[in-house]
Amino acid sequence: MRLSTVLLAGWVSLMGIATDVDAAEGSRPNRLIHESSPYLRLHAHNPVDWYPWGQEAFDRARKEDKPIFLSVGYSTCYWCHVMERQVFSDPEIADLMNRWFVNIKVDREERPDIDELYMTTTQLLTGSGGWPNSVFLTPDRKPFFAGTYFPPADQGGRPGFPTILTALHRAWLEKRVQVDAQALQLTNAVAEVLSAPEVGPMSSLPTAAAALAVTNLKKTYDDEWRGFGGAPKFPSPANLFLLWFQGEQGDLAGRAMVIETLEAMGRGAIYDQLGGGFHRYTLDREWRIPHFEKMLYDNALLAEILVVTSGASGNADLERLARGTLEFILRVMRLPNGAFKSAIDAETDGREGAFYVWTRKGLDMALGEDDSQFLAAVLGYDGDPNFEEHHYTLYLEDSIAQLSDQLGVTRGEFLGRLEPLLAKLKVERDQRPFPKIDDKVLTDWNGMAIAAFAAAGRVFSEDRYIRAAVKAAEFVLGQRDQEGIQLHVWRAGQAKQRAFLDDYAFLIHGLLALFRATGEDHWLAEAERLTMEMERQLREPTGAFFNSPEDSSLLVRSTSARGGAIPAGNGVAMVNLLQLAELTGRPIYRARAVSAIQAFAGTFATASAGMPTVALAVEMARRSGPGTPEHPAAEEMVTANLELAAPAGDGDWREFSLGLEVREGWHINANPASLDLLIPTQLEGDLRAVAYPAGRSIHLAFADKEIQVYDGGVSIRGQIAAESEILLIYQACDDRRCLPPIRRRIELPE
Repeated sequence: MRLSTVLLAGWVSLMGIATDVDAAEGSRPNRLIHESSPYLRLHAHNPVDWYPWGQEAFDRARKEDKPIFLSVGYSTCYWCHVMERQVFSDPEIADLMNRWFVNIKVDREERPDIDELYMTTTQLLTGSGGWPNSVFLTPDRKPFFAGTYFPPADQGGRPGFPTILTALHRAWLEKRVQVDAQALQLTNAVAEVLSAPEVGPMSSLPTAAAALAVTNLKKTYDDEWRGFGGAPKFPSPANLFLLWFQGEQGDLAGRAMVIETLEAMGRGAIYDQLGGGFHRYTLDREWRIPHFEKMLYDNALLAEILVVTSGASGNADLERLARGTLEFILRVMRLPNGAFKSAIDAETDGREGAFYVWTRKGLDMALGEDDSQFLAAVLGYDGDPNFEEHHYTLYLEDSIAQLSDQLGVTRGEFLGRLEPLLAKLKVERDQRPFPKIDDKVLTDWNGMAIAAFAAAGRVFSEDRYIRAAVKAAEFVLGQRDQEGIQLHVWRAGQAKQRAFLDDYAFLIHGLLALFRATGEDHWLAEAERLTMEMERQLREPTGAFFNSPEDSSLLVRSTSARGGAIPAGNGVAMVNLLQLAELTGRPIYRARAVSAIQAFAGTFATASAGMPTVALAVEMARRSGPGTPEHPAAEEMVTANLELAAPAGDGDWREFSLGLEVREGWHINANPASLDLLIPTQLEGDLRAVAYPAGRSIHLAFADKEIQVYDGGVSIRGQIAAESEILLIYQACDDRRCLPPIRRRIELPE
């Protein structure tokens, strides 16, 4: 899709040069001063008349018939800070914004649903995306123009933000019909991308697509520098978890790729050699030029995979990295209440990486000549500077084993000399101003940290790691609304925003890890409770899960399973359900996982490379459930016979009776279903007055109460429009297992 010429067709994302423009001291704060988000509060003294996302802003835009300027970012986003200093702090630019637009600022970490919706917009318009995300909307929130960072003035033939504002203001006044048409077209395109997948008849797992995902992932492996793809290079934990699972099943090549990638990252400057923990990504293939922000989610996910791999392989280097990352989280990211902060800025005083990089002179002074000469060959600063302004990033030139061999010493002797020098540099570095920290508590990211610490406590036999996981879990589980629904974010004593799918998925993941670490049934019970709550709040009719709770302010309620820096919530939910089935012995959990997998089967078949966690779930389901000869085909469990009456004079509507005969020893769920997790037997199509029979009560081991089922023969009655068809949906179960759900088309007889 392309922008109209009126709306600056062909616009692409701009990048600019940072300057230091601070908000005026003593300036009157705007509405964002009342927000808890550190990112929103950063803009509270801008001369821009900012609103938080909400009805007050929408009502004003509608009343004054002004477009909305929506700016989405997050607290550790470097270019978000640049735009705040360069653009939003400029009184002349702010005057244009205030006169012509209603301006809304959103923290993407507080509202990932808003971020997903309008980032999809930017990607459709420009072919790429990033933060800050800058989107212009009609008063009813339909997008019509978008970009990322806009500079304060025209640069090299590219329009600056004042030029953009002026062009869009004129288009709003003079070309309104075209603007509205653009907004409608773009909104429909976004809805098509984010809406629930269409599900056709399918009774088997998409194993071929999962195998292809693994094959294609391996093709992107960097044999020289490890990791996947070229620069910029990201950790991509979802890929590592997928390949590690394959390695556990005997894929030695996949196992080696995971270990080699983690080792290479641990040698690189993406890993903080002095303070522990991982930076966001690197600009180069070699893992040596980081983008310096540190996120809780990266460090938690990487700590977990490091724990798992080091425990299974006995690799001492991986254990060293796992412990270094966990200790960094405990030291820097933990709050007094036991929960974990979100992120650390990349910049200090407007300079990216200022806290982390060194000059040769600074290293020599901190260490002394002899020690600095030794360390220069180890930490990569014996050549030309590799960073801006004659600075170095610090990374290990080789593996610890190879460095030890080169010096003719044992691993222990080498570390005995290295680590005191690293500690000495850390003490010196700690005298510098520390980057800002976003101290809000996010349920999903804390779930990841809980899983990492629980796994570490179990694998390393360290009770203090388990205690850290327990304390964080207790705090996060306590953040609920008046109806007892889990909340997404907490800061400074205030919890808000009902949980998103990622919150449920990753918190359940953490609780299952705690159950394995402690054996305490409490954690398993909490995981099951949250699973039921997730089903009630977010389950989508296809079997997948909505990414967010209902919100009338959003144009689209998205359902997707594409992962990125963070594994996709739908994929993690599938994995959790499969693990719950294994831990509890309740087959209904596996059935729900399979149902969710099948909901995305069509998308997965064509886009499996972007869905590694779904591929992981498919592989887990394939190895853990039906598929052996003792499991008959799900379609054979029910026979259907449709009887159709002649039209009765009411247009083309006809009475029908659909008789179902369930194989002996099996049952299908009644409608309505007795539990949220159960898939009811139901009909879809151009139908009316559908009447489902009452079920028979039975008691099964997985349920705490009797459930209603259909067994033997039953009939469903109703009316159907002419030249229509009936889609029959059911799931066949016996007393110990459930087969994949079926969506069977039943055509009308001629």
